[in-house]
Amino acid sequence: MTARIGVDIGGTFTDFVLERGGEQTCLKLLTTPDQPERAVIEGIARLLTETGIAASEVAMVVHGTTLATNAVIERRGAKVGFVTTAGFRDTLEMAYEHRYDQYNLLVDKPRPLVERTRRLPVRERIAADGRVLTPLDEAGLREAAAMLRAEGVEAVAVGFLHAYANPAHERAAGVILAEELPEVPITLSSDITPEIREYERFTTAVANAYVQPLMATYLARLDAGLRQLGIAGPLLLMQSNGGLCDVATARAAPVRLMESGPAGGAIFAAAFAAELGLTRAMLLDIGGTTAKLCYLDDFRPGTARGLEVARLDRFKPGSGLPLRLPVIELCEIGAGGGSLASVDRIGRIAVGPRSAGSVPGPACYRLGGTQPTVTDANLALGRLDASRFADGAFALGVAEATTALDEAVGRPLGIAAAEAAVGVIEVVNENMARAAREHAIDAGRSNEGRTMIAIGGAAGLHAADLVARLGMAAAIVPSAASVGSAVGFLRAPIAFEMTWSHHQLLSRFDAARAAATLDRLIADAAAGLASAGQAGAPIRRLSAQMRYRGQGGEFTVPVDAADLAAAPLRAAFEAVYRGLFGRVLEGDVELLGFSVRLEHPAMPGIAVATLAEPRPAAPWRFIDQHSGAMVDAVRLDRASLPPGHHLAGPAIVVDAGTTILVPAGFTATVLPGQHLRLEPTP
Repeated sequence: MTARIGVDIGGTFTDFVLERGGEQTCLKLLTTPDQPERAVIEGIARLLTETGIAASEVAMVVHGTTLATNAVIERRGAKVGFVTTAGFRDTLEMAYEHRYDQYNLLVDKPRPLVERTRRLPVRERIAADGRVLTPLDEAGLREAAAMLRAEGVEAVAVGFLHAYANPAHERAAGVILAEELPEVPITLSSDITPEIREYERFTTAVANAYVQPLMATYLARLDAGLRQLGIAGPLLLMQSNGGLCDVATARAAPVRLMESGPAGGAIFAAAFAAELGLTRAMLLDIGGTTAKLCYLDDFRPGTARGLEVARLDRFKPGSGLPLRLPVIELCEIGAGGGSLASVDRIGRIAVGPRSAGSVPGPACYRLGGTQPTVTDANLALGRLDASRFADGAFALGVAEATTALDEAVGRPLGIAAAEAAVGVIEVVNENMARAAREHAIDAGRSNEGRTMIAIGGAAGLHAADLVARLGMAAAIVPSAASVGSAVGFLRAPIAFEMTWSHHQLLSRFDAARAAATLDRLIADAAAGLASAGQAGAPIRRLSAQMRYRGQGGEFTVPVDAADLAAAPLRAAFEAVYRGLFGRVLEGDVELLGFSVRLEHPAMPGIAVATLAEPRPAAPWRFIDQHSGAMVDAVRLDRASLPPGHHLAGPAIVVDAGTTILVPAGFTATVLPGQHLRLEPTP
């Protein structure tokens, strides 16, 4: 019988899950930010030892990481050169030519990942219809390569105007640059993002080049470490679109791994929603560093055509670097167990977005951290069992948490440490609730009546309060909530997705031209999928990007290749448009491009065995969030609760990776599979 291992590297913890047959073993270790693969190898070795499974029995290791995202945020990627069309050297600097905060005259703009001195123009020009207007200046390109060599660049991105319509010049440039800079990886924008809008296409290509050397080195070390353990099964990587790819694809296009960890959480939530028949759900994933939100309708997470990374203002679109890639639509909030609490300059409690991470960690970890965090506040309020944190990996220090809260929040405000802790939790919960309300508006959805799927090590502590604030029906904390993203990796399909710009007006629709574009896309996606070594016919999903003529933003519309004509395309577009806005408009419709996603079916889940009889509840006390008073409660071990067990709050339920708070006014019910449902008491 073979085993599968999922590994998710977060900002604070690295999560592991090993599945074999009907058995599931979970583990959490502190992340090792200096060498992330060190915690991965150590955790896998420990799992194999604890389960008695031989390394040769591991069929695959599926991995997701925020390493690429963090490299962009922290500006510790490669020294990049950028070759572009003459006259467009400053596109990366000019961006959208507006302020993302229009009333702030001193607003900071996101700094490009490549300095101007390494952004070199080359004479060439291709028209929007693909015609060559100016041939590529090969001599000038070789001069640019010599300048980049002298600068000591570690990677090069190429972005020419209208390369999506005709990639010939970019491909010729790639060949020449590979000759002139043989040790330097080359990224072509037409390979990464063959779409209109040169700014987003350029930033995506540059971001890929920026993280490519770092990710290639990391993946090589990780792959070598797995082989040293004796694991011969493939290493697969989670992509931001919710599909898996092989190491070769990840090395060539590491930008596709941005937000891969949160995408795993969305895949887990989608599989869980399907298991329980939850047609309207919302994922809440609270880890050590951030919280993520994702809406799920009809058992599928929302998707988007791009994301922003490294925002200067977490709540303001346009303040980060846009990446044009197919992604699972997520809202990220700087609110996690490690989020730092302080008092701002006008005397308010502030929480996040900065985090204590794993080094030095929250004050209660007793690893050198002295600033209070959300975890310290929960511990000071009595909501955590200090001896059972992270499966007893280390004991938490209540005294250290109380001292940190008192010094950083209590004394500046003239309040006791316990009151400061209540304030910290109140602020972080309202921050998450506000983000959920804003994201609901942006996504055209509603929170009312939805069921929250709460995963991540800290989600169970905040889920009930957020259900009440958002008017949701209930929250369910799955049995493997603390390692939900790692479990999601084991539920994800092996998939490859391609997009290509293809502009037409439906009033002058050319079906033959559209079919040729789709055929090319399907062939490219099939080649990408084949690199993962998967046999058999994949599932195929086709969509088009469309808008009314004159609109600035497009909409993703499912299409049928067998019915590729103007009338059915318009009908499909208007169905999507009416669903979003309640009406359709007159006028012509523009087709901007097609997307193709090929995937092999997701791996099936497992049924985890549970204990049959509950153990006696132990008395417990914690401070109630709303009254601020100490209340009598009970403490239970989740592993001992059978399906059908009901529990009225106040209580805490503890398992190996997380703690679930059941406040007064809420009832907890154990579902089959040991999932815990929290809902307001009628």
